[in-house]
Amino acid sequence: MTAQIINGNELSQQIRAEVKSRAAALTEKGSQPGLAVILVGDNPASQVYVRNKVKACEDCGFYSILEKYDADLSEEALLSHIDRLNQDPKIHGILVQLPLPAHINANKVIEAIAAEKDVDGFHISNAGALMTGQPLFRPCTPYGVMKMLESIQYPVRGANAVVVGASNIVGKPQAMLLLQAGATVTICNSKTRDLGAHTRNADILVVATGKRNLVTADMVKPGAVVIDVGMNRDDEGKLCGDVDYAAIKEVAGYITPVPGGVGPMTITMLLVNTIEAAERN
Repeated sequence: MTAQIINGNELSQQIRAEVKSRAAALTEKGSQPGLAVILVGDNPASQVYVRNKVKACEDCGFYSILEKYDADLSEEALLSHIDRLNQDPKIHGILVQLPLPAHINANKVIEAIAAEKDVDGFHISNAGALMTGQPLFRPCTPYGVMKMLESIQYPVRGANAVVVGASNIVGKPQAMLLLQAGATVTICNSKTRDLGAHTRNADILVVATGKRNLVTADMVKPGAVVIDVGMNRDDEGKLCGDVDYAAIKEVAGYITPVPGGVGPMTITMLLVNTIEAAERN
């Protein structure tokens, strides 16, 4: 068996075409969707992510602004910039690129973003709404994973889903979305004993730890859907995920590649959240 590849680039393009059409319709009515991105410091990876997000906005006909600040920007000044954007009617979504410099409290910054403009879905009110099944915004990466499952028409209801990783950004919200879709969900973390005993039972396996080759072929149920959220570098400096892709694609039924899998979907779902915010407005 060789797994079918879930191509995040192709699916992203399909969704972005729809987003572009919705953005054009709103702009015609005088309400162009607007996203503000804030970057503090000069983290190279963050600069790439931000550049990709801004370009995606422009390609879809959004109004976008990028505000770059030096790493020594004070927390108070950053909060002031966010407050200004909260009041700006042209801005429907605000994204502060993480990680932030150590002297800035990321939680405080996230909570400063108006919940109705929190297109990352990280604000505590949005996280709480997700828990009750009524999210204003779904966090972008887990939202993208659900769209990938939808694209292969996978029967999530009743499936055994295992999420490896319990972060607030991916693991926890991913578990909630799978649960709401009717899956039976297990969440594993760095302290899980005998990880393979859990992953081998998974019909759907989502891995989001940032640890290269954490999941090997003997840990995967034949025919399972394997979604690799990880983004690492191998010994040659090439991008790779959290699972042993070459070996697992001979066992799994479906698998996402790295790069070209979940990554493009994360940015695409940010666009979807922003267009939804603009339409609500």
